[in-house]
Amino acid sequence: MSDHHSKMSKLTAGGLLVALGIIFGDIGTSPLYVFKAIVSGKSISTDLIYGGLSAIFWTITLQTTIKYVIIVLRADNNGEGGIFSLYALVRRRKPFLIFPAIIGGCALLADGMITPPISVSSAVEGLLILNPDIPTLPIVIAIITLLFLLQRMGTNIVGRMFGPVMLVWFSMLGVLGLISLASHPEVLKAINPRYAYELLVFYPEGFWLLGAVFLCTTGAEALYSDMGHCGKKNIRVSWIFVKITLLLNYFGQGAFVLNSVGTKTANINPFFAIMPEWFLLTGIVVATLATIIASQAMISGSFTLVSEALRLNVWPKVTLKYPSDAKGQIYVPSVNWILCAGCIGIVLYFKESSKMEAAYGLAIITTMMMTTVLLVNYLRKIRAPKWFIFIIGAVYLCIESCFLIANIVKIPHGGWLTLLISMVFITVMWVWFKGRKIKNRLTEFVNLRDYLPVLQELSKDESVSKYSTHLVYLTSADHLMDVEYKIIYSILQKQPKRADVYWFVHINVVDQPYTMEYRVDHIVPHDVIKIEFKLGFRVEQKINFYFRKVVEELMRNHEVDVTSRYASLSKVNVTGDFRFVVLKRHLSYENELSLSEELIMDAYSTLDYLSLSEEKAFGLDTSSVTIEKVPLVIAPVKEFKLKRVFR
Repeated sequence: MSDHHSKMSKLTAGGLLVALGIIFGDIGTSPLYVFKAIVSGKSISTDLIYGGLSAIFWTITLQTTIKYVIIVLRADNNGEGGIFSLYALVRRRKPFLIFPAIIGGCALLADGMITPPISVSSAVEGLLILNPDIPTLPIVIAIITLLFLLQRMGTNIVGRMFGPVMLVWFSMLGVLGLISLASHPEVLKAINPRYAYELLVFYPEGFWLLGAVFLCTTGAEALYSDMGHCGKKNIRVSWIFVKITLLLNYFGQGAFVLNSVGTKTANINPFFAIMPEWFLLTGIVVATLATIIASQAMISGSFTLVSEALRLNVWPKVTLKYPSDAKGQIYVPSVNWILCAGCIGIVLYFKESSKMEAAYGLAIITTMMMTTVLLVNYLRKIRAPKWFIFIIGAVYLCIESCFLIANIVKIPHGGWLTLLISMVFITVMWVWFKGRKIKNRLTEFVNLRDYLPVLQELSKDESVSKYSTHLVYLTSADHLMDVEYKIIYSILQKQPKRADVYWFVHINVVDQPYTMEYRVDHIVPHDVIKIEFKLGFRVEQKINFYFRKVVEELMRNHEVDVTSRYASLSKVNVTGDFRFVVLKRHLSYENELSLSEELIMDAYSTLDYLSLSEEKAFGLDTSSVTIEKVPLVIAPVKEFKLKRVFR
């Protein structure tokens, strides 16, 4: 375990504060809109209030506390969490589990596009209580735009404020809820699950209220995704405080609405209604800061998700930047601006937070169901009792299926937008994953032993102009003596490339998130060397930098001599030149593909054209890189007869 994870695994006051700041932002801002969504536009009755509160209590308890805080947090990948980390734990057992991982990951990305608009809008709309004529739309757009503009600078400075601000936020939730609860303490009877059952079964269209109730647990998946930042112990302990304050606020809102039994609610938000008038402006400011923090957590989570998908080869190559030395600090420019455009578009389309509620929840319940599928397979992998696996799978697939059905009615009212965004991301991941599979399916490997004599002879053949002192190829071959035929073709036939030392570099992305290891095999001492890097799926692939570090280590151990082999330069100990050759495969016209494969490869080629070049993705020094294009023949054309005729 790394020092970072060893430190984060300990229960500390600092860890608890960090957990409040970056773990619970999404679920912590849900009181802004959940109870409002339940009672809005309905005739207020005790059945509705008690049933809604009971459903909220048991949803948070079953879905967030038991499933995520107690069970799912156990499925940590060397201290890291999230749907792709969970997939990495089980992918060798059942490779097809990439499909639920892709669906869940894309749904989480879509959720990251709806969370900032609904959270920030819900907070800023509190200003309408002070002045109904205040234009909230420009304020919301300005806050969201500024938030995305600041991403390239990193979140270190702002991050230090997250914990204290969220401590104030949760304390405010608890105090306001407790004060309001004092007027009608009898609402605490709603803890009895009977009220939730009666709401779902007997209340008119009560089952469909689950779509609104579900919003109280939408941050549970983010809770798991951000586990690596502060450790499961800090999350579990801080969740006790968070859950108490959330429930106090929900029950406080219920107690307030109880005063309106027999009437029909208008556009009143119970969250702001329980605030004293003198505190309202302060409450709106604190709520706005809390929603900004919740939005930041979702944006950072999206960056981490895409970087993991990139390492697992289910996302096109994109630029990754690291604004600071802090672990987990990633900035993905392309994703940042896609999310920014999406968030602003959602604000302009829906205009009000109450209308955004229809689009919210549908994506995240999909992610939760996919997490359950992966969790069941993880429990089978660690040989948990079969009865326990069956209960977990059956109970949570049943609960989440009910939430999914209840959310389906949102599709005509805005849910279609979330589905559309998810489908776009799923299409990108699926095309990239499937396209790579098709390309790799018929990759021809040869045994390097068969070509060692000719490589050694070429290296000494002075009739061939020297191409480079050290020639480096990236290979995808997993076995030591295997190499792609296209590499041999590039060295011997396309343009004979004489070099003093031939290097073959293989990158193996492993399931452990932060592994950084390498192995060196001297296939022919001082002539042919193979290096295998074992890098975790969260490690930046700066191959140029890593390769040079390895060469320096080999020099110190006197395993290689990198002094220039040119007589005039070797006298003064000048280091020999290194040249990387990157082979780019392009789709050959000599193919007969099925219609589906042709469509996939056309889309894949488009994504490949738009994505980052391979040499930049691996951090290679472009001044010492040669790009060669080789035809990719996926399905050779059928046999044909070509007849020669004579004059």
